[in-house]
Amino acid sequence: MAIQIAILDCDLLLHGRGHKTLDRFDIETVSDEFLLTTFGFPRDFIYYLVELLRDTLSRRTQRSRAISPEVQILAALGFYTSGSFQTRMGDAIGISQASMSRCVTNVTKALVEKAPECIGFMRDEATKQQSKEEFFRVAGIPNVMGVVDCAHIAIKAPNAEDSSYVNKKGFHSINCQLVCDARGLLLSAETNWPGSLQDNCIFKQSSVYKELEEQENHEGWLLGDCCYPLKKWLMTPVQYPETSADFRYNLAHTATHEIVDRTFRAIQTRFRCLDGSKGYLQYSPEKCSHIILACCVLHNVSLQSGLDAWTFERTDIPDQSEEGSQKPEAVDSEAVRIRQELILIHFS
Repeated sequence: MAIQIAILDCDLLLHGRGHKTLDRFDIETVSDEFLLTTFGFPRDFIYYLVELLRDTLSRRTQRSRAISPEVQILAALGFYTSGSFQTRMGDAIGISQASMSRCVTNVTKALVEKAPECIGFMRDEATKQQSKEEFFRVAGIPNVMGVVDCAHIAIKAPNAEDSSYVNKKGFHSINCQLVCDARGLLLSAETNWPGSLQDNCIFKQSSVYKELEEQENHEGWLLGDCCYPLKKWLMTPVQYPETSADFRYNLAHTATHEIVDRTFRAIQTRFRCLDGSKGYLQYSPEKCSHIILACCVLHNVSLQSGLDAWTFERTDIPDQSEEGSQKPEAVDSEAVRIRQELILIHFS
């Protein structure tokens, strides 16, 4: 089906008279399949996103002949899901690559502003209990609030002298810490850490650590791999399992913890700008951090809107830290007791 579009000069956008928006692309004239294959999301979700961000994007475009919120969102979705400012993408919605870049910036800022209300642990008791039950059905570990891990998103080198973003694999990256529930819904997303930092170091500086460490009473625990410290509120695998119960617990822990890895894979697959297939993110670390967080917000909004988190899951493993065991730390005897009690009751 031919799509009628009008390519307009960028100068007209910036300097034209009046305050009309330029509606280059009519979403009603294209098929559901075209929207899904070109912008990565179905029609109803795009409509929902337009309403969610309309006020913010309209405030940012109070200039002459501004681009409409609809076109800005389509431009951003096209970039997030394809990974490049393609001429074809700009042609499809009738804007130049320069205008696409501004649209991505505007939509990214709008989504980042929504992060506090879209990503968080603050949920009603019924939802928290349902999540624990969903975790328990995976492999039999009770009272799991979430699973935590880190993964690297490749970025361009900030400058020749800055090695803080060079990870152990030798490329520049941002190390992102995510916590998710059993459905892959993000409860925390910290996307601002330099790639050289180890997972354990990031965790101890994270808002999640500070919040849970300060709590006196905990409703359950997170699950983290062997890179993380054993805490009363964070269960890790038994490093040197001795009994059959220890081995069963470790297997259950691995199966449950895998959910966060699947979530990383699903996000990187849906948002190809993060998976490195089109090259590294070509921005400053700060802007890369915002783009990653914007994609995390979109992931949660889409999941809360009824889309399947695993629909676009890739099969290969994302770039994760390979830190192995951390240096021995002071053993939290109460945490050891809680884990042993968990193993005794549920895996003996």
